Amino acid sequence: MSYPVDAPTYIPKTLFVKHLDDYVERFNIQPKYLTSVESSTYDNNEKCWSIVAKDMSKCTTVKFTAKFLVVASGENSAENIPMFPGLENFPGDVIHSSSYKSGKSYSGKNVLVIGSGNSGMEIAYDLATHGANTSIVIRSPIHVLTKELIRLGMTLAHCLPLNLVDKLLVMAAYLIFGDLSQHGITRPKMGPMTLKSETGRSAVIDVGTVGLIKKGIIKVQGSISKIKGNIVKFQCSKRMSFDAIVFATGYKSTANMWLKNGESMLNGNGLPIQKYPNHWKGENGLYCAGLARRGLAGIATDAKNIANDIKSLMDSMSS
Repeated sequence: MSYPVDAPTYIPKTLFVKHLDDYVERFNIQPKYLTSVESSTYDNNEKCWSIVAKDMSKCTTVKFTAKFLVVASGENSAENIPMFPGLENFPGDVIHSSSYKSGKSYSGKNVLVIGSGNSGMEIAYDLATHGANTSIVIRSPIHVLTKELIRLGMTLAHCLPLNLVDKLLVMAAYLIFGDLSQHGITRPKMGPMTLKSETGRSAVIDVGTVGLIKKGIIKVQGSISKIKGNIVKFQCSKRMSFDAIVFATGYKSTANMWLKNGESMLNGNGLPIQKYPNHWKGENGLYCAGLARRGLAGIATDAKNIANDIKSLMDSMSS
């Protein structure tokens, strides 16, 4: 079901939620809200999946049986906070980006943002504009583009080879932002579109953070070696004191916490064992959608593959 013809290119939250509600109504889908799956086990005798869930509104246990089970709980289910030596004794605020609300309460404080994806860069910008003394840890090379360049890249990718689109985008980004390596931001060897299609890693869409980094308002730091009290020691032997640390270090899958017989499809991190595009199917009617780090396009491909596979299996059963 497509968006309405007059929908804007960048969908606002209210319109996105309305689209989901319309989808549910049109296809008569019955979501079980406030229901938490506790375990999904494959029953070898009955040849089906046995699912135990908790109805959180009534505090009761609900049981389902299913011939097919699709794991669609996402790569981003639980916050991922890497452990640094001494972090447990850091006296200030330690939060994950998922809990971050606003930079208001950090005005005048020294804040360290760890992670330089879109969340980390946007949070650093928000903190700095609210008057926090902001530092950001950028360990890996990243592509920084504008929203317009991303859109241009996606449009050109329909008619030009990806490596040519990448060259154009990198040139345009250099014209807009200049050489950022002197500010601690290096570019990956692989171009932004190729990187996205091969690894699922997105370019950073600049919201004004780069300008503040170039002015020295946001300071770029390298890798952390350890934390002692409120002092963070960096691998370049620099030491700085901070009042708060924000971890913009992404998320992890929680599928293994409830999926008990998924060894044919998922590894110990709850992500597919098989590489894209053969990752979406396990044994005994088990599937996964949206776990291949391929964004929305990858989720759409998974959904079509799974639906077609289930249909062909059902057709062969009935015949």
